[in-house]
Amino acid sequence: MDYCTVYITVEDLKEAHLIGLALVQEKLAACVNYFPIQSIYRWQGKIEENAEVALLVKTRKSLVEKVIARAKSLHSYAVPCIESWTVENGYAPYLKWIVDSTEQEQS
Repeated sequence: MDYCTVYITVEDLKEAHLIGLALVQEKLAACVNYFPIQSIYRWQGKIEENAEVALLVKTRKSLVEKVIARAKSLHSYAVPCIESWTVENGYAPYLKWIVDSTEQEQS
């Protein structure tokens, strides 16, 4: 079983909560942490500086595409930062908890 953390940046705490809650309720993520960040980036030829909120989504690799699609469907940005990072190793009971928390009914 492969595990991933999906990193997402959003406009504000309200959007972070909306996306995080949906992902956990729909069993696409075991947990979502979110916290304020400051970002400097280039957008449409200009350098921008803004407060944003970063999300760390704990999930299984097999669910990453669904996490991306669901996050994008709730996201306000035209081109949101959504990327996944493979978890190489971790505390076994924690990794099992990720699997248990994201098990979905077979259809």
